[in-house]
Amino acid sequence: MKAIRVAQYGQVEGLSFEELPSPVPGQGEVLIEVAGSGVNPIDWKILSGAMKAFIPLQLPYTPGVEVAGRVAAIGEHVTGFAVGDEVFGFINIVGGYSTEVVASADRLAHRPERLSALHAGGVPAVALTAWQALHEHGQIKAGQRVLIHGAAGGVGSMAVQMARIAGATVIATASARNHDYLLKLGATQVIDYNQAAFEAAIEPVDVVLDLVGGDTQERSWSVLKPGGVLVSPVSPPDARRAEAVGATGKHFATRSDGAQLQEIAALFETGELVIEVEVLPLSQAQDALRKSQDRHIRGKLVLDARR
Repeated sequence: MKAIRVAQYGQVEGLSFEELPSPVPGQGEVLIEVAGSGVNPIDWKILSGAMKAFIPLQLPYTPGVEVAGRVAAIGEHVTGFAVGDEVFGFINIVGGYSTEVVASADRLAHRPERLSALHAGGVPAVALTAWQALHEHGQIKAGQRVLIHGAAGGVGSMAVQMARIAGATVIATASARNHDYLLKLGATQVIDYNQAAFEAAIEPVDVVLDLVGGDTQERSWSVLKPGGVLVSPVSPPDARRAEAVGATGKHFATRSDGAQLQEIAALFETGELVIEVEVLPLSQAQDALRKSQDRHIRGKLVLDARR
């Protein structure tokens, strides 16, 4: 097998593309022949060394949290999957930038036929993040108003669609070039953050999904209704600010959940959810990580493990 390897923390220029022995699935695990690996901000954040106190890793390691591909072998006590099945999943905090990877079966779901393997490779992390943010932490309901910051990125694109499916009115902030894209996904109103202060352009909302942090998060308190919720996987909301406006702030880390991902897969199968991807060869992982660091990606970046 081949894999992208990180020998030391630092810049993306330090990556190498190496031949490694194929992994062997243990109890409850499957071996996946990878087709596509999603690129996520967590990948370059770990690579930078900024998270080593929270996520200690043995060097060298292979980046990548999510993949899609074909089951090549199964370990003992695996049910629900067989050799040849097309699967996708949020596999772990590392390991995905490779041509083969072992993953726990309970982190996987069957890939919907409507999604190509490359498209599916970009789904698990962002879809699970959006789902958990809106449904578990935001507790959104039909008829509510939801404001989504950073709406054109991977998580944001999923969240716009999921909020629409739930019957919410969706307000999105994004650059002007993504206006039509977000309206097509289901946003009712899109605000260009370069041209207008969102807090002056919208009516109060029930839920804010903050995918930006910093000043954007701080300004969001002013648009929340009493009893509203500000959810952010990016940075912990200020509890004092939440109390001052009679709202709740929630911060969370995304949980890998194969059963939940299978629910999401059903929405892709019916066409209710879609994903836009940009594909680069696995061998160009450095370029992909640089693009991800620029933070102006529409949808998702995916690495093609077959080239």
